[in-house]
Amino acid sequence: MHSFDLRVYYEDTDLAGIVYYANYLKFIERARSEWVRVLGVDQVQMKARQGLVFAVRRVEADYLRPAKFDDILRVVTECLAVSGARIELRQEVLRGAERLFVAVVTLVCLTDAGAPARISQDIRAKLLPLLD
Repeated sequence: MHSFDLRVYYEDTDLAGIVYYANYLKFIERARSEWVRVLGVDQVQMKARQGLVFAVRRVEADYLRPAKFDDILRVVTECLAVSGARIELRQEVLRGAERLFVAVVTLVCLTDAGAPARISQDIRAKLLPLLD
């Protein structure tokens, strides 16, 4: 499980003063990028050396409670499943112990031309222990 903290800025909010719904997707994207980095996966090198990239295939999102300007949020990322070409994650946005947003995200591995590809063995070796 990986944790990523962030602050809500004025630019993240809508006219009602709450976080605009699409910005939760930005928050969880930032957290996923940091999660991959902590795993030791350099996505720039992965593309340059192997011609592979990760892309979001599917997001199932539940908006439970609003976040507001200046809130400190934590995004928790948990790996649920790994297959030949897919990674399934659960990501939650929390304010303290209060759950605000939950998403199940499916990532796929693609060639830089957009064709499906298998996740490399070295990356699978970093992901599989997370499932225990």
